[in-house]
Amino acid sequence: MKHIIFLLLVMLPEISVYAQDSHFKVSARPWIKGQKEIPWKEFNTRTIAQLKGFIPVQQVSTNKYESDINAPKLSSTGFFRVEQIQNRWWMIDPEGYRHIQKVVVGLRLGPSERNKNAMSQRFGSTSVWIEQSAQLLHSLGFSGTGSWSDEESIAAYNASHKEVLTRSTILSMMSGYGKKRGGTYQLPGNTGYPNQCIFVFDPDFEIYCDEVAKKLAQNASDPHIIGYFSDNELPLGLNNLEGYLTLANPNDPGRVYAEKWLKQQGVSPEEITDRHRADFAGIVADRYYQIVSSAIRKYDPNHLFLGSRLHGGAKFIRPIIEAAGRYCDIVSINYYGDWTPNAQAMDSWGEWAKKPFIITEFYTKGMDSGLGNTTGAGFTVQTQQDRGYAFQHFVLGLIESGNCVGWHWFRYQDNDPTAKGADPSNLDSNKGLVDNEYQPYLPLTHAMKELNINAYRLADFMDKRKR
Repeated sequence: MKHIIFLLLVMLPEISVYAQDSHFKVSARPWIKGQKEIPWKEFNTRTIAQLKGFIPVQQVSTNKYESDINAPKLSSTGFFRVEQIQNRWWMIDPEGYRHIQKVVVGLRLGPSERNKNAMSQRFGSTSVWIEQSAQLLHSLGFSGTGSWSDEESIAAYNASHKEVLTRSTILSMMSGYGKKRGGTYQLPGNTGYPNQCIFVFDPDFEIYCDEVAKKLAQNASDPHIIGYFSDNELPLGLNNLEGYLTLANPNDPGRVYAEKWLKQQGVSPEEITDRHRADFAGIVADRYYQIVSSAIRKYDPNHLFLGSRLHGGAKFIRPIIEAAGRYCDIVSINYYGDWTPNAQAMDSWGEWAKKPFIITEFYTKGMDSGLGNTTGAGFTVQTQQDRGYAFQHFVLGLIESGNCVGWHWFRYQDNDPTAKGADPSNLDSNKGLVDNEYQPYLPLTHAMKELNINAYRLADFMDKRKR
């Protein structure tokens, strides 16, 4: 069978831990979508201290992009690009140095009254806030910012500083079109669509993407931008085929396309198999990525197309990953549910896409934060120290994969339960590296710093152990 439905990975035991490394137990409460009252469990955990033969350093020399200037310089284009060197993918920065994208999602001021009061007392102005926030991120070895960040303040900071914050901008092409078209609704963490079917077969979607992408021309010469996400967590998956077939409007372009496609396969709705479902999901993904990538590259050919932040079952379906690989420079994945990154899945993403991947969301919540931690994904642990252990453990697993070129911590600041109009997945959880008064969680940030500044050395160390 040409396509493999890769859904059973979530049931596999934790793998990707070298036998010679020691590990210890951390108590954590898993996140399983749709389930509550999940019991706490003990999870094998490995930090830098458990790596046999690796000695961390306290500081490293980097350039303004937090790239590795200790490795041989490669060809430079003036913008970020990707290259596979031996068996490992790398980002290559505008100057030609190896780069791992280590960033924080949502670097922006909190919207609640509590956040505003804290900002006024601690910083006094947005310019002081971005200055001190950039200093904090750089001190922790982070290279920049991810989606939903204050783009204007970051651009202003970069214009006046030698050491910069890289940017990765989200365009929300499908969700923006859906709001304009009508029919979408808010789900926890993402946008909902009729029957969870995106409007990719609408003729007007392509026109809308072109209009959105026109604004990117002003960014085309900015070397501090890594690239663009077209959307977040689209409902691509095995339910797409029946979803389109049962849309209420018989003249909906998606329903018309699905009916025609099914007829071409020579099967009735009762004869649909998972093979048909996976193949059709790949067609939906292919059409989507072709449209959005063409629009982006038309107006800004210099920066990377980072995909749509795949999540849930979509990231385990081969035709979807293959479609992403045909059009994306890097496949972006929001990864929840596994304490240890699944090595087999990471190998398959590289094999199927023939491109590298980045993890664009992951986090762990601590019970000592004073927050309820009842919303959002991510594991829950007892302390901020445990959050630091979890961060190192997860990222070490990513570094072991030669297909991973970065990680995006979700997110800069905790949820504030007093905030009004928050997304249902962002109500009361300890996701931030700073709290609602902009104070860093020091045990967490100390662990982040140790891992981040040693990231390039860790990649070389792990590659050497594989030989």
